[in-house]
Amino acid sequence: MCGADEPCDLVTVPARQGLEAVDIIRRGAAPAAVGPVLHDGACDTLGFLVPSGTAAAWDVPGSACTETNGRGLRLSGLPVEPPVTGSGWLLPPNTTEVTDPGLLRAALGEAARMIEAADGICEAGVRIAPVREGGTRTPGR
Repeated sequence: MCGADEPCDLVTVPARQGLEAVDIIRRGAAPAAVGPVLHDGACDTLGFLVPSGTAAAWDVPGSACTETNGRGLRLSGLPVEPPVTGSGWLLPPNTTEVTDPGLLRAALGEAARMIEAADGICEAGVRIAPVREGGTRTPGR
């Protein structure tokens, strides 16, 4: 929970992985399990608000967690303007609940695996061509 007296930390991820993670969390848990999510102006990254202190143990490859050291966003006065100029809310805050770091960690891992599969990369590192008409695949070059 982030409240008037407690700042939030911010986990940033590439937008594609973040959007997948939002969908994964919303499908697997109550939709309210995803707290507020920011996007940058270019929509290259998403930022998940997580409880203060999350940054100390965050180690998910391809992401970063910013410790706010008391300078972070507080969700006490809703609605909240995005904290960074040029950013916006993908999911605006409507409560003081934020995304659970464990749930986010699992969703980001699943999202990374889904993206890898969707991009057609198998475990052996062989690029697989898209499915052709007739439903067959051929190795890519």
